[in-house]
Amino acid sequence: MFNLIHLVRSAPRVAAAAATLILLTGCGAIVSGAPQPQLRVVTVSPDAPRLDIYQGSNPLAHNLGFGTVTSYIPLSPGSDTIAANTAGTRQLLSIGKTNFASSGQYTVLIGNAAANMQQLTLTDQSQPAPSGEIALRFIDQVTRPGATDIYLVPAGQKVTTITPLVTNLLFGGNTGYLNIPTGTYSLVMLPTGTTPSSAMAAPYTGPQVTYSATSAHTMILIDQELPSTPGLQVITASDFDPVTN
Repeated sequence: MFNLIHLVRSAPRVAAAAATLILLTGCGAIVSGAPQPQLRVVTVSPDAPRLDIYQGSNPLAHNLGFGTVTSYIPLSPGSDTIAANTAGTRQLLSIGKTNFASSGQYTVLIGNAAANMQQLTLTDQSQPAPSGEIALRFIDQVTRPGATDIYLVPAGQKVTTITPLVTNLLFGGNTGYLNIPTGTYSLVMLPTGTTPSSAMAAPYTGPQVTYSATSAHTMILIDQELPSTPGLQVITASDFDPVTN
């Protein structure tokens, strides 16, 4: 049985709550009419030290701990490297090169165990989901073995009455964006192949969340940080939020 915790961390709230962790620099400012690409960083390696993040030699963020989601940071467009160093040093832990297109919106996901740290660059949805729908993307960064089935339970329904939205999601898995009717849902995760029943020991059910129509979100499954028993957490990051009056 998983020990599950649901963490909801929108980029603006994390940046505000952890202002001392994030350092934005003006060194990469561009005098141009072209829209700048935007990058956020998510750090999910359960045993890694705190990290400093660089675009080339330009510092983007400092002292990021496990489970951090930065706000979007404007970048210089074009091909460049994103590097993660041990905080306060130039000890390189991971590096990747990406072409950042003007107007593009990206996530750099730094995960896996520290001894085999991996860096993944994702293109985020910066446009609204279809009318009457939301877009959800699930990414598995749980390093311990075992696949997961994901249920999205509408308000007023039970997990025993629905089929899983995603089955057999493994480490490194990325569902891409799934368009789902707008509504209020609870997130439930079970080991793959488990059949939910009223007799089973309380499966994890996340809080009910009402998603704004046309919004887009990324949900990242991650380890507990150095747990005594294996467990699972979920970080939810907002990719697109509709403008409200």
